Formats: sequence, C-alpha cells, structure tokens
Amino acid sequence: MKMNRVVVTGMGVFTPVGNDLQTFWNNLVEGKSGIGPITQIDASNHATKIAGEVKNFDPNEYLDRKEVRHMDRFTQLALAAADQAVKDSGIRFEDTDTEQFGVIVASGIGGMKTFEDQIKLYLAGGPRKVSPFFIPMLIADITPGHISIRYGLKGINYCTVSACASASHAIGEAFHAIRSGMAIGMITGGSETPITEMGLAGFNALKALSTRNDEPEKASRPFDSDRDGFVMSEGAAILVLEELEHAKRRGAKIYAEIVGAAYTADAYHITAPVPGGDGAKRAMLSALKDAGLAPEQVDYINAHGTSTPFNDKVETEAIKAAFGDLAYRIKISSTKSMIGHLLGASGAAEAVATIMTLYTGTIHPTINLEKPDPECDLDYTPNKAVKKDVQVALSNSFGFGGHNVCLAFKKYSD
Repeated sequence: MKMNRVVVTGMGVFTPVGNDLQTFWNNLVEGKSGIGPITQIDASNHATKIAGEVKNFDPNEYLDRKEVRHMDRFTQLALAAADQAVKDSGIRFEDTDTEQFGVIVASGIGGMKTFEDQIKLYLAGGPRKVSPFFIPMLIADITPGHISIRYGLKGINYCTVSACASASHAIGEAFHAIRSGMAIGMITGGSETPITEMGLAGFNALKALSTRNDEPEKASRPFDSDRDGFVMSEGAAILVLEELEHAKRRGAKIYAEIVGAAYTADAYHITAPVPGGDGAKRAMLSALKDAGLAPEQVDYINAHGTSTPFNDKVETEAIKAAFGDLAYRIKISSTKSMIGHLLGASGAAEAVATIMTLYTGTIHPTINLEKPDPECDLDYTPNKAVKKDVQVALSNSFGFGGHNVCLAFKKYSD
C-alpha cells in the first residue's frame, strides 16, 4: 500500500506564554514562565492557588456574540487557534476537496466550567433553569464539529479523549488518516480549560498539583529534586497537516514532516505510571519503527516532563530502557516547565514546540532545573536554550489510565 508523506503547514496556539505562534516560541526559547496566581476563580480556600492561564484572550475577536454565548471557553480557544493555524497555512478551502479534509481535535475533559455553572443553576432553580445549550457546550467532541462547520470540512471528524495523551492521539490519528490515503489534509490538536473550582479541587484531592504558591514561576520544575507536582494550565494548539504533494502543489510553507506515531498501554494503575516505564519505552520504540527510523537517529525528545515525582523518574527510566547508552547523548526538554500542564491539550502545544525545534534549530530549555534529581540524570537542556541542527525529534505524552503516545517528526527535506 502506498504511504503518503505528511507535513505540517500551519500552527496556531493560545497558551500561558503567548497567544500566537511566534510569541509562544520566543518566550519558550527565552525560558519565560507563564505561571501565576489564579485569577479566574477564587482559589483562596484551595491548597493550590497558582495555574497557567491564557491572558488577554477576547473571544469576540474570533467569534460573533451569539457564538461566544453558546460555546464553552475550551471551544472558543480551539476556534481561535484554528483560525490562526488556517491563516498560517495559507490554505483556501474554496479551492480544496473538502470531502477529503477532516478534523480531529481533542479535549481530555470538555466544558467543565459549563457543567459547574449549569449545576448551580439547577440546584438553585430546578430543571427549567438548565440551558438548552448545556449539552452541546459541554461535550468534548463539539470542537471538531464547530471547526468543520466553520470551514465546510466534510471528511473525517471526531474527538480523542485519553486524559493528558488526548491531543497526541488526535495528531497521531490525523497523521495516519493522511498517510493511508483516507484524507488529503486534517486540522488537528487539542484544547483544555480546567481552571475551575472542581478542576482545582479534584486534582488537589489527588495530591497531583504543586503548592509552591509563593513562587509560581518556579513551581513547575521537571526533573528537579524539589519538584512537588504539576501546575494545571489551560490553552489550545491547532495544527494543519497535509499530504506532501497537496501542500507542494499550492506552494505551502512546510514546517516539518510527521513520520511516525505509536500508542501503548501500561495496564498497571489508573493514575501512576508503571515502574521502569515499559509502556512509554514501547511507545517510543514503536513510533520509531512506524517511522522507519533507528534509535541512533534521534536528536531530541520533547518529554512529557510533568514535574511530578513519579512521572519524571519513570520517563527517565523509559528513555534509558529504549535508547540504552544513547540516552545520554539525546537532548531532552520539558515545555511544561514554562507553560504548565495543559492536560488534554498538552500534547498539541508540545508538538508545536517540537516542530519549531526542527524548524528553527533551537532547543528550548527546561527551566527551574536547579537541583537535578540523581534519579533523573539525562541531558534535559537546563535553564538555557541551545542551538542544534535537529533532524529527528520525538514528542512524548502520557495520560491517566496508562495511555502512552509518542509522535515522531523529521526536519523537512524534499
């Protein structure tokens, strides 16, 4: 069977460190943290009072007033990021076979704020107070639906839900659809807005969040001995993927090529990674096999790197198990050290960072890595960006439930 080549031609982002691609990337390279005190809710009675919020987002710049009222914030951010990505790609859908162009966009949770708001209305006034838009605003799959309606895209359309691996599953599925010939192009990525009262309470109840409230910009510190949990964040990242010849015919700018994707399960625990990282190891090796690449060709890994004690230790073990002695020469960094954890959208934001690494020849740092954990002894690019001609890069994402995803990217060459 013919296997099409798949390239990235457009990207759009809304994150705690920037509301457009160039600002996002510049701030990552400069090592700027987007973490600060929570402003969206009253967090005074929560153990954690910090998060990564998207600042200065005005949905009215991207949506009409009726759409703004009838969409949860996670959908608003996704539509805005899709607008950026489509404009960045330069694609004209009026000149495109829209029955062969699809949308797979993820969210790990969906409209949590809408759910909480409607529960309050129900408890105060009964069923008649519930909005007729409650369910359409809440459901995680509504975002790919809205994107298809906006651009008239009639191909593959669905949402992936696998906790913090959701967006990477979406990108992997979009890649496979184009490579196999089921689509000529896909809009893909993820969006998440979990900074709500129940979102904060739920993750605090799990004791998963950092409580370094006095130093928010230092709270996310992957691979550091003093890490005490992840920092919850919100955001959206959307990519336009195209079959290579389709992109070339229209003279598209090509950022990078996606060459492999693989998924595994830990089959171990609902929230903890399996000791030794067998599931993550198999995801990385399977992604390389899917791409037809050898381990020694990997120059860079964008780690899941959450800043939780277990994840960072186990991910390190997994990289060593997959690459052996080669693991010590591979550059690694954690985007979450600056933007926090976008949960179901994290894989998309980190895929964008990985692609920009290939495109620009710069590896962003892992910030706040001041006291390296002896059990995390690889090269995590501490605190300062480095220039490197990266030819092959992997992006790891792992989710509650034991979901593991690895995406493989290559620097584009005709």
